[in-house]
Amino acid sequence: MSHDTSGGSRQGTSHGSTGCALYPAIDLRGGKVVRLTKGDYDDETVYGDDPIAVATSFADAGAPWVHVVDLDAARSGDPVNRSVVAAVAAALDGRARLQTGGGVRSVADVEALAAVGVSRVVMGSAAVADPGLVAAAGAILPVAVGLDHRDGELAVHGWTEGSGVQLTDALHRFPSAAAFVITDISRDGMLTGPDVDGLAAAVAATDIPVVASGGVATLDDVVALASIPGLAGVITGKAIYEGRFTVEQAVMALDRAAADR
Repeated sequence: MSHDTSGGSRQGTSHGSTGCALYPAIDLRGGKVVRLTKGDYDDETVYGDDPIAVATSFADAGAPWVHVVDLDAARSGDPVNRSVVAAVAAALDGRARLQTGGGVRSVADVEALAAVGVSRVVMGSAAVADPGLVAAAGAILPVAVGLDHRDGELAVHGWTEGSGVQLTDALHRFPSAAAFVITDISRDGMLTGPDVDGLAAAVAATDIPVVASGGVATLDDVVALASIPGLAGVITGKAIYEGRFTVEQAVMALDRAAADR
């Protein structure tokens, strides 16, 4: 099976052939740029109140993608930050592709996001509950399935509930997915380093491109992830906001890793 991670047509792209792309992350809550620690809504750090400026700075720095999550919608289902997502898409104006998730639970949600210029949506809870929704939504926009897990069990509804579905099983449930976004919740926002071995096993178990999320703390972590054969991308947020490295540095590190393959 062949999938394109570019956000457009899925034709003509073999697994991992586009290299490992950087996805700097913006988590939205109440219109502000925040980060949660291990998905805990009671453990929030606010990094700014202008997500549009943050997104455009990422594009200016050479990021090919910007990853935006509506944390309010992920928990409540109410897309209260959708106007912000639309404004981010307009500001990016094609300089970087926009991937967005959080509360994307229906074909209507995907249609609304397509209308404002989103390149790819991430469906988590809704996809786990109804895998067929991925194919229906994928007729409108490429759909990445968010596989957010604690100790191998997928978590849903803003990471507040376990699903009873194992990550290893989920990798085979979504044949029409454009990508998987795999988040290790125990590492998210912790700056403790990613689970390179676990991610490598996941990449090896599927022909669908995998984007890694959770735990990136240093440029060495970015390089370690880029060494996984076939890994399609790396999402990182807190390390950038905390000044561990810049977007430019991460983009260059990934470019060098691709050139060395």
